Amino acid sequence: MIIAILAALSGAIAVAAGAFGAHGASGLAAEWLKTGAQYQLVHVVAALVAVRMEARGPAWLFVVGAAIFAFTLYAMALGAPRWFGAITPIGGALLIGGWLWLAWSAART
Repeated sequence: MIIAILAALSGAIAVAAGAFGAHGASGLAAEWLKTGAQYQLVHVVAALVAVRMEARGPAWLFVVGAAIFAFTLYAMALGAPRWFGAITPIGGALLIGGWLWLAWSAART
């Protein structure tokens, strides 16, 4: 299943980013890496739970939203322009949408 594969790969990226934030970066870059990793890891688990619940829509929102949210932070930590931060809330909105959709799906069953 593609969502589970993407979630697993996302988890690996999050662990690597978090480790780099803890041991290889400093200042604001370290904070961006840690924040991105935290949100990405939480939403990997959420995506896998959603898949298990057969709620594929929310799972997709978690995977895509976490990627947009975290990767914009990772990019800025690695030197991308600060305007990338304007993209980050798009990922956050998708994550919120995933949680709301998951709640709606759970309420329907």
